[in-house]
Amino acid sequence: MKAVKVKYTVQDDYVEENKKNIQKVMDALRVNPIEGMLYSSYTDHENPNTFIHINMAKDSETMAKLNNVPEFTAFRMALKASNPISPPKQTSLDNVASAFDI
Repeated sequence: MKAVKVKYTVQDDYVEENKKNIQKVMDALRVNPIEGMLYSSYTDHENPNTFIHINMAKDSETMAKLNNVPEFTAFRMALKASNPISPPKQTSLDNVASAFDI
């Protein structure tokens, strides 16, 4: 299993737009799910301008399929254009254990 965390902080005036763009990605993934991948997005409880995305997939090939989703590409382009306070930083995660299979 491959897992990554992406964390970034947006400007105050971009929070709601970012949430809308994330929802468009999630809607697209619900209509056309990527088999073998789980993807979710969160905000930091103490700093609602900070977003954290968790992507878990059975392998790198499956994870890379997210880049073929037009809504995801649009989300990434809009985020970059928004001049985030802290740009997206990706961290690879090592699985210790899980209660589910992907």
